[in-house]
Amino acid sequence: MSIKKTTGLVSAVLVSSVLLSGCGLFGGEEKTQIDPPQEVSYLEDGQQFVETKETTGAETTAGEEVGEGSVMTELYLIDKNGYVVPQTVALPPKEAVATQALEYLVANGPVSEMLPNGFRAVLPADTNVTVNVNGGVATVDFSKEFKNYQPKDEMKILEAVTWTLTQFDSIKKVKFQMNGHEMTEMPVNGTPINSEVSRNNGINMDTKEVVDISNTKPVTVYYLGGDAKNYYYVPVTKRVSNETTDPVVAVVNELIKGPNISSGLVSEFLSSVELLDKPSVAAGKVTLNFNEDVYGKFDEKMVSEHLLTSLVLSLTEQQGIESVAVMVDGDANIVNEKGEKLSEPVTRPEKVNTGSF
Repeated sequence: MSIKKTTGLVSAVLVSSVLLSGCGLFGGEEKTQIDPPQEVSYLEDGQQFVETKETTGAETTAGEEVGEGSVMTELYLIDKNGYVVPQTVALPPKEAVATQALEYLVANGPVSEMLPNGFRAVLPADTNVTVNVNGGVATVDFSKEFKNYQPKDEMKILEAVTWTLTQFDSIKKVKFQMNGHEMTEMPVNGTPINSEVSRNNGINMDTKEVVDISNTKPVTVYYLGGDAKNYYYVPVTKRVSNETTDPVVAVVNELIKGPNISSGLVSEFLSSVELLDKPSVAAGKVTLNFNEDVYGKFDEKMVSEHLLTSLVLSLTEQQGIESVAVMVDGDANIVNEKGEKLSEPVTRPEKVNTGSF
């Protein structure tokens, strides 16, 4: 058994602050950090570990350790508008963190005392779960109570379980079982289940404006949900034309286009925002040059933190993109709402919707 500790590769770009990575040199640029780095640790036993309610074996303990050993974990819950949304909460220290995370998705379970206003759990009450992780694939086995959900929640359950588990570095794909038998479809509405589900399958799918889905491909972007007193970030998978060759441009265009008018979500990108140059990607960093309309309601050279966070969350969903550098009309000398310079590339939040706002 080996024990490995690593410093978190990313720090949060949150509503309250834009955090810059402190992992040393990257592409010749030093990425500084305003807040202390997060620490991620995990225990491994070769390529395989098993998580159950009883196990104390070697398992992932990825997460941000805070307080008296508690671990900050993203739980994908359902908000008042029916969206599957990550909410970061502090869970008790436990080696079986993937199993524990799913236990906190069960209605009337331990999550009940910490649900944010307007949110609810996704798994039916009394559902028991075990998780076996091998070679990057988490096999989840649910008890028979799993089938006691409302038909409208079927896709939300698939998405919430998949995205909750794949927050852990050791899990890339998910297999679904019930009572030890592989599920090829969901038990209520019969939604087909691939043999292995990943984030590539999307979340909160928006296809309302799609005429021919076969000629499109998915991109996931983050809009704002909630209200002005309590905004949070909502991932939405949209469909763009197969003729779109630059995924970075596709993501930026969807952010500028904004969410569906009936979605209840908002974007801080004005419709007049434009990219002045083709985005450049090198060593995991994408550089974007916007026109001045990206300042929105702010004075010159100040960019909304909501806009920045949505941008970084959305772009780092793309494979190979780890950080985002922003310029306006060729000038990198811009600041966020707190007056902090954004001259260094900004990395993906370690955890989303921490409630620190």
